[in-house]
Parts: sequence; C-alpha cells; structure tokens
Amino acid sequence: MHPAFIVMLVVLIGQTLVGFPVGVAMIVSAFAYVLVAHMDIGFVTSQVITGLYSNFLALAVPLFIFAAKVMNSGTVTDRMLRFIRALVGRFRGGMGHVNVVTNIFFAGMSGSGIADADGVGVVLFRMMTKDGIYPPGFAAALSSAASTIGAIIPPSIIMILYALVSDQSVGALFLAGIVPGVLMGLCLMVLVYVVARRRGFPTDEPVAAVLMLRYFASAILPLLTPIILLGGIYSGIFTPTEAAAVAAFYAIILTAIVYRDQGLGDVYRIVVETAKETAAVMLIYAGALAFNFVINIEQVPTAIGLWLNTFHVSSQVFLLIVMGAFLLLGAFLDGNTLILVAFPLILPTIKAHGIDLVYFGVLASVNVQLGSITPPYGIVLFIMNSLTETPLGDIIREIWPFVLALVIALLLMVFVPDIVLWLPKRFHMV
Repeated sequence: MHPAFIVMLVVLIGQTLVGFPVGVAMIVSAFAYVLVAHMDIGFVTSQVITGLYSNFLALAVPLFIFAAKVMNSGTVTDRMLRFIRALVGRFRGGMGHVNVVTNIFFAGMSGSGIADADGVGVVLFRMMTKDGIYPPGFAAALSSAASTIGAIIPPSIIMILYALVSDQSVGALFLAGIVPGVLMGLCLMVLVYVVARRRGFPTDEPVAAVLMLRYFASAILPLLTPIILLGGIYSGIFTPTEAAAVAAFYAIILTAIVYRDQGLGDVYRIVVETAKETAAVMLIYAGALAFNFVINIEQVPTAIGLWLNTFHVSSQVFLLIVMGAFLLLGAFLDGNTLILVAFPLILPTIKAHGIDLVYFGVLASVNVQLGSITPPYGIVLFIMNSLTETPLGDIIREIWPFVLALVIALLLMVFVPDIVLWLPKRFHMV
C-alpha cells in the first residue's frame, strides 16, 4: 500500500469527522493522494470532468427529481389518495394499507424514497394521526418504511446511479425492480394487518362502486405516468434519460395545464429546489469518480476480492454476508455514497461469483433503502422526525417490525432470484 493512500484515508476520515460534505471530502482526499504520490493533479480533474459530462444517463437524475417535486406539489396527491383510500381503506388497519399502496403508486412517479418521505409520506402521516386513532410513532415509522418502495419500483434514481458505476442496462434494472417493490409492499401490508388486529385499528366504510369509478377517473392521468414511461422505454420510443424528460414534461402538463395547480412562481421554486438536490447528488458522484480513480490505482477491488475469496461459501451465503455488511454500513452512510463508492469495490468479486449484476443491483438498492430507515443514522427517520415533529425515540421504537418485514422481503429475493429476474428474462434483458 502506497503511503499516499494512507494519507488519503487520514484526510478523508478527518474531513468527515469535522462535518465536511462527503463529496467534498472525497475530492480533497483524492487530490491529497496525487500530491503526496507526485502525480499530475490533472489526472483527478480529468476523471471528474469526463465522468460528469460524458455520461448522458446522469441527466436523468435532475429530471426525475423535478418530476417528483411537481407531482407532489399540486392536487395530484389528493386525487390519488382519494382513489387509493376507496380501494384499500376497507381492510383492517385501513389507513396503514392506504399508506403502503400510495407509496407503491407514487414510486412510479418519484424515483426516490426520500422524495416520497418528505412529500406524500408527510401527507399520509397527517391523515393517519388526524383523529388520534394511529399513534404518531407508528404512523411516522410506517410512512418511513413505505417510502423505501419509491426507489425500487421504476423509475429509480438509485438504480440509475448503480447503472452509472456498473455499466448495466437501466431498462433491465427498472424491469427487475417491479416485482421486488410490490413484494416489499405486500410484506408491509401483512405486518400492518397483524398490528391492526392486535391494536384494534379501524377500517373505513366501503365506498360505493359509482363513487369508486369517479375517484378512479379523477386519478387516471397521474396513474398513467409509470405506464407511459415504461411503455416508452421498452417499446424503444425513448431512452431512460429521455423518459425522465418525458416525466418532467408530463408532470408540468398535468399540474399547470390540466389541473391548473401551478403558476410560474411555483415552477421556479421547484426548479431551484431541484437544482439544490441535484447539486448534492452530483457532488457525491464527482467525489466518487475522484475517489474510485485512486481506489483503482491502488487495486483495492482486487485486494478485497482476494480476501473475500478466502471464504469458501456458496453464492447465496456470499450474498448474505455482503448484504449484512452493507446493511450495517447503510445505517451510518448516505445511500448515494454506498452505491457510488462502496459497491463498486466489490463488483468484480460479485461477477467472479457468477452473480448477475442486474440482480445484484436490485438487491443493493433494497439494501440501501433499508439502511435509510435503520437507526442510528437512517436519513428518512430524521426527515420524518423533522417534518412531523414526532419524537425520534417514538419512531425508532416502532420502526423495528417494519425493518424486519423488509429484511424478510430481501431474504426472499436472495433465496428466490426469479423474484428479481423473472420480468427481465421475459423481455430477454438478462
């Protein structure tokens, strides 16, 4: 190991401890490496600039963020909620099921678990706690857990980032995420039913068929969003990046023209918010490009692969070890950082074990989302704590059964790979 590498790690850890943004810390530590190693500083700069400006796929990130914010800001949420509540509110624990199913539908529009948490998740929390029937801790924990589906069912920003570092097909990853996302929702709904029976949570009155049709007609245009996007991608009409542009344009058409919820001032505000969030994501991506440049020079992935190969275990056991390790890391690190920096270190070893990289990408995405709701530093928990003013301790006490339900879903994906690969195989994409 080159002494410059040790210097880089010290600089990285030091910056992280004093609160530097992760992206900045990685870029500065990479520059420290090339300076100590007496390399041309232009090497790092060229890696970052080339990576940022030569990848057309990266453009999808701000477009999906923008589309999600537009959809969350108008009456789209209200229209969807009315229909979904009429559909599943009649089951035991009615509003709990509404929460999960709403996140399944909104996943096809937002591409982000965090977007769902601070958008529709907060709305659902307020609906659940309005009459004092559902404890705030339970409502916030369920909203947090259900928001994880937002990054699994396509479109998915996490999967786009994974595609950037793994060179896998975004279309295949999107297809592979549909069944796992629905499975996660079903696991959460089973848990909601069990808890509702034990705690005596109520059901809604069944809605008449005529009213149900009226609510469906009101929500039909937003519900068409994932169908338009996925249909366009898999029919070859547009690429995943172009699909993001279509999603953004469709969101503006719905909210500004069809429903007349948005004015120019609203669009400007959303553009500014999108720019801020995109800058945060792209800063991490730039840091990852610089950091991974040094990591590859030092042949760290090869060293990790050799060490992991000393464990003579089956592919499934190997996957369980990897998932367990990254679940722990996800409780402390940002999901984008894990996808862009940590996972590329083991991709060569994953491939050497004969594990399909599309399959692993979905498992990695689920794993990262689990980390976002796992104490002590699950970011979604802090978002719900801040936006709902629910004590963090109450949310953490209630979150564990939901974490367990999602871990069960992840284990099913590990032991039954066709849950992930069945749809891509049907389209001959894996």
